[in-house]
Amino acid sequence: MIAYLQGQILETREESVIIVCGGVGYEVNMTKSSAAELEAGREAALYIAESISPYDGTVLYGFLSKEDKELWTLFKTAIPNTGAKKALEFLNKALRSVADFHAAIIKRDPKILTGIFGFTAKTAEKLITSLKDKMDAVSVQGAGKIKVLDDAPYMSGVLEALIALGYSAPESRRAIEQLYHEGINPNDKIENIIKEALRVLKK
Repeated sequence: MIAYLQGQILETREESVIIVCGGVGYEVNMTKSSAAELEAGREAALYIAESISPYDGTVLYGFLSKEDKELWTLFKTAIPNTGAKKALEFLNKALRSVADFHAAIIKRDPKILTGIFGFTAKTAEKLITSLKDKMDAVSVQGAGKIKVLDDAPYMSGVLEALIALGYSAPESRRAIEQLYHEGINPNDKIENIIKEALRVLKK
């Protein structure tokens, strides 16, 4: 069983790379965010998991750290009806900030999972139910990055308003985070905060 590959990246795609080790090229599926960190012609080291597909045979999944692989394995084994590809989709969202994802599950806070990480309400509840007693065993590297909804609960209303106006959840979250880091006045009226968010979105 292949557990680790180190070699030169031959080709990068949106959700996979080809890594050459000892003259052999291995196609490795990855999250979009992880694949985007790799460059063709550069050396890379990947933690590998194998999955058997009835259609494609043995499929390789790659991760930039052992902790990422552990989290993917937890998604695949602990969440009902979650295969390797779906677990990779979940991981791609969680990698935005593993520490904050971990905290959201422990606190059983679906608003963080939907508002920041982009999970649907149904999936957020499924994640909490499946992982709430298992997240303590997951290794977390680094501190949390996302504090918008924890430190400023009013921002969840801003997010909902922007989505209702037709903006996507990801671009709405980016606008909210920018306002948060600009030091938006939390005592201001929500209407004014929405106007400021629209200003950011229209740039």
